[in-house]
Amino acid sequence: MPIPHVRAARLPVRIAVALTASAAVLAVFSCSTTDGTSTPSASSPAKSSSDRATPKAPSAVTLPPVHAGFDYQIGGSYPPPAGVSIVSRDHGDSPAPGIYTICYVNAFQVQSGAEQEWDADLLLRDANGDIVYDPNWNEALLDISTDAKRGRVAQKVNGWFNECAAKGFNAVEPDNYDSYTRSEDLLSAADAETFESMLVACSHQQNLAIAQKNAVELAPDRQRVGLDFAVAEQCGQYSECGLYIDAFGGSVFDVEYTARGLAAACSGWGDRISIVQRDLDVVPAGSPGYVRHTC
Repeated sequence: MPIPHVRAARLPVRIAVALTASAAVLAVFSCSTTDGTSTPSASSPAKSSSDRATPKAPSAVTLPPVHAGFDYQIGGSYPPPAGVSIVSRDHGDSPAPGIYTICYVNAFQVQSGAEQEWDADLLLRDANGDIVYDPNWNEALLDISTDAKRGRVAQKVNGWFNECAAKGFNAVEPDNYDSYTRSEDLLSAADAETFESMLVACSHQQNLAIAQKNAVELAPDRQRVGLDFAVAEQCGQYSECGLYIDAFGGSVFDVEYTARGLAAACSGWGDRISIVQRDLDVVPAGSPGYVRHTC
């Protein structure tokens, strides 16, 4: 069961960087397929055009309805409350029947204690060879500093995308896009955007829409990266909702974790975007500590 990745502190909004991935890099990169065939790294020789991970046209994916009832269930699934037509759930769960369901995947970091599930050289290490961890959630950061490593990480993440598509999810939510801000300057915003563009290619290849998760400072580049909508945590609490709206219009789905954040989000942007308050552990309905409020 994943832990929600709520950040205790936010960095000041930065000037968005240009996407540095060249067209050649993305053309060479190829996603793995549902039949289990492998994906070469971005530095591998190019295959035929039919093997390349070219993002499908926007019409090939179904976008979530704008300003619709939203629930965030990544800590465990339960029947969606009345009025909800969009739900986000962990990729280990099944989609909610009859409504638009987003598939949560931890794409830029490793679930706590799961380091052994990754090749050792794909865990980001500092100059002493020590693994770099997210200090708030004890999660190892993935090394996306080179095309070759990005390709290998994307292949594994795409395996989860395959599962999402096979189960019938409508979209994916790759978490920790902002992990470069916790990388001790070993990763850059350009590394994050280049890797995210690979995930866009993989998701669109399977007709899955893809969300930008947090990293509001990168939102101005969303069209260049290819992202379809945004899932934001605490954009009301930190007065960031308007910045997401500038980039994504009404296709923003906000999760607040405090009454203050909910009030700020609802008063400022409740007529334009989908907003829900959940408890910090995002526990299922009926569990101790369960909280859910909307505007």
